[in-house]
Parts: sequence; structure tokens; C-alpha cells
Amino acid sequence: MSRKPRVAVVFGGRSSEHAISCVTAGSVLPAIDREQYDVVPVGIARDGRWVLESGDVERLRIGAGDGEDRLPSVDGDRATVTLAPDVSTTDLVVTEPSAPPRTLGEVDVVFPLLHGPWGEDGTIQGMLEMAGVRYVGAGVLASAVSMDKAYMKVVLAAAGLPVMPSVVVTDREWTRDAQDCRDRSAALGYPLFVKPARGGSSIGISKVKEPADLDAAIEEALRHDPKVLVEVCATGAREVECGVLQSLDGAPETSVPAEIRITGDHEFYDFEAKYLPEEATELDVPAVLPDGVGDRLRELSVRAFEAVGCEGLARVDFFVFPDGSLVVNEINTMPGFTPLSMFPRMWAASGLDYPALVDRLIRLALARGTGLR
Repeated sequence: MSRKPRVAVVFGGRSSEHAISCVTAGSVLPAIDREQYDVVPVGIARDGRWVLESGDVERLRIGAGDGEDRLPSVDGDRATVTLAPDVSTTDLVVTEPSAPPRTLGEVDVVFPLLHGPWGEDGTIQGMLEMAGVRYVGAGVLASAVSMDKAYMKVVLAAAGLPVMPSVVVTDREWTRDAQDCRDRSAALGYPLFVKPARGGSSIGISKVKEPADLDAAIEEALRHDPKVLVEVCATGAREVECGVLQSLDGAPETSVPAEIRITGDHEFYDFEAKYLPEEATELDVPAVLPDGVGDRLRELSVRAFEAVGCEGLARVDFFVFPDGSLVVNEINTMPGFTPLSMFPRMWAASGLDYPALVDRLIRLALARGTGLR
């Protein structure tokens, strides 16, 4: 093309992971080569408004302010931005009070750095497909299946991949017959993990060691999602992750695996352990695994990636048990890109640094069309 490709980096969103999406954008924006691409930062405010953001990466980091401002958010008072309502163009149109609409030009690819519902779950992917705009990452179905941990387990199990036993509790079931929900959960055996079925960043997750704590855990998860997953705790297992990235010819490649070890007062990899720098976690990149286990883990990562129909990238999380057996915990179609995130760390240890990783994803999206494929 006669001009540099224009990349719209979209972040924020309406989910409870709004702040983490902003932090991710604060890492990705400066990593995009401005000599190769024109970059437009687009924020989605908590109320759903799309705005033309400043791209000030300092404002997008954790700890930029005090108190409630410690977590960043999109400035919803900025000028509104929309895709042109014309199927023949993919222009971005900016609207400000007391000024005529102006166009920023055609968008060639969207980099959706949205985590959680209304972004990572196939919704924005469907909108972009309808608008004929290329985008980074998985399509509608893969995004939706991977976001919903209950359906993800169904798909992975159907493909012959091992998953942890679980039951689903919906808000309707909890209201109608809470005792049945308790009985189905207890039948799995304690301890249990209770989590929003379509959440992320460990928000709303509780570890339940005894029946007396189950109700509070379910109600906490229901605050974030009307569908809750109650899952067997992988007692004694190590948490190991693997990155999957398509090559420019479309073949999935795997990173070196990495292990997360929780220290201090954290019983599991919760929000504070993931994102707040003063919290204590120990990371082994690459993970030290018994002979053959690492190769098997990478093989299962590709199988999981292909089972849900992923494109572009994914992070596959595993439980590694003392006997060397593996269980897929979950698959993330838009893993975090914060400075502490495992996905870029694993690829850096595999020989692909952060700017090259971001560039690979943009190039993959530019080479891929929209629609059925």
C-alpha cells in the first residue's frame, strides 16, 4: 500500500478487567514501530463509549495515582470515535462538541487489547467482522468458547484433552434451589475453586476448603457473572503455562513453558499476585520439567489451540501433577501483555522479543481476511 498501515489499538472496555486492559495497552502502544505503522489509541470507557485516547502510557500504568486512581482507566470525557457507517470504507470518525465530525482515515487492522466480556468473548470480533475490518487474534467462535470456561471444557474434552472435573451454577439455579447447587458442588470433593465462568485476571475467584465457605464464594462469583464454575482443586499440582503463536504461514508454534510459584500469603495466583509489583511470585522461565513432560505440554498446547479454532495467539495454562500427568486448566485467546505478563516473557525466552512479538501479531492480522475462513 502507498501509506503505512494504520493500527487502531483498542483497550479498556466494560468488563471488570478494564484496568488490566489499560495496563496492557500501556505496554503495547510504545512497542509498535511508528516507522512501520500509524497508530491510533482508542479507549472504551466503562460505560461503553468509544473515545480517542491520548496514548499517554504513563497514565496507563498501575500506580499512576493514589487510592482508587491506582488502577488506570479510559478517560470517557474525550472526543467520541466511531467506525464510519458506510460498508465501503473503514474510516475512523471523531466527533467533538461544537465541531464538525472529522476522519482519521482508514483503519487497516484493529489490535483489541480487551480482557473479559464485551471484548475477549467474540463480541468485538463479531462487530469487526461485520464492518470488514481485520483484527489481531482469535475469531468469534474461538473467542467465545475460550472465554466461557464451562464450554471450553466441553470442547477440549471432546478433543480428547484432559480437564478438571467441574459443575456449573447459574444465578437462576442458585435462586431456585441453592441446596441442589451445594450438593452438586460438594459431590466434587473439597477443596474447590469457585470462579466466574466468563471472567479473567482472577477477579471473583475463591478457594473453598469447607462447606461453610461455599455460599459466600458462589455469591462473590455471581457478582461478576451470572454463570459460575465450581471446579476441583488441583491439589499438589504445579501451574505451568505455554504460549502459542502462529507463524506467518499459519502454523502454530510454541514457546518454552514457564512455571508460576506463589509465595507469601497467597494460596493461588490471585489478582494481587498477578499484577501488583510488590506482591511476591516466583517465575521460572523456562520451567524445569521432568524429561518428556515439556514436549508433551507443548504438544497439548497446539492441540488445545486447534481444538477451539484459535488464530494468532493464545496462552494455554496447565496443571502438572507429581506423576508427570497434565491437565489443561484454560486457554486465553488474548493473554495479558503487561510488563509482568507471562506470554511475552515466554516468547522473549524463546528468542522473540516484545516489539517483534507485537509486530508478528499485526502482520498476521494484516495477512488475514475477514469472513469465513
